[in-house]
Amino acid sequence: MPQYLLSVITPTEGTPPSPEQLGAIRAQLDTLNDEMRAAGAWVFAGGLDAPATATVLRSSGGEVVATDGPFMEAKEYLGGFTIAEAGDLDEAMKWGGRIATITGLPIEVRPFMGQI
Repeated sequence: MPQYLLSVITPTEGTPPSPEQLGAIRAQLDTLNDEMRAAGAWVFAGGLDAPATATVLRSSGGEVVATDGPFMEAKEYLGGFTIAEAGDLDEAMKWGGRIATITGLPIEVRPFMGQI
């Protein structure tokens, strides 16, 4: 069955959810993950820390150079993701729509190469 990356697109500007709001969102996502497991659609999911915590690795002249921070400045970043198995794009989009409803954030649904 094809796998899809459901990316949570997070804005860099604006007020982040309060700890209480974030806890409620996480609880709803946990419930959705359980539903996806029961349906055989859940592969893996996780939230990502802020872009400032990233380390970027580049190969240059045969050496790998590490740089702190994000690759580039952007108005949004990848805040989390779910990898789902779905029969087709429409099914993957239904799971992505559920995540969008819970988080209030845009969700990009993208198939892995060579699977559709």
